[in-house]
Amino acid sequence: MKETVVVLGASSKPDRYSHKAMLLLQEHGHTPIPVHPKEKIILERQVFADLSELEVQVDTVTVYVRPDLLSQQLDDLVNLHPRRVIMNPGTEDAGVAAELRNRDIEVVQACTLVMLNTGQFEN
Repeated sequence: MKETVVVLGASSKPDRYSHKAMLLLQEHGHTPIPVHPKEKIILERQVFADLSELEVQVDTVTVYVRPDLLSQQLDDLVNLHPRRVIMNPGTEDAGVAAELRNRDIEVVQACTLVMLNTGQFEN
């Protein structure tokens, strides 16, 4: 199943993991939606300044922001109603994870790049 995937903390810098995730998501046929407060275009895709601007059904949110920034966006994240949220290494927040699980949103603590490269993303 191909997914619509929000990349929270997307970057136009090729050395950033969030940028690599955007590329790999595209290669695997998924639709990445970049979210970053200052970027405008990443990989020819419109960038949304924050989660509240999104008006599409989202399957997965993959997180590339610090825990303190993630916790500030908890309400907007919950309002998206994604099927799952992937907390990449360094983004984990136990409080956010607990609240998402309380809202029946799956939380995965893993690397999106590894998941895509090993076939675990689609499971």
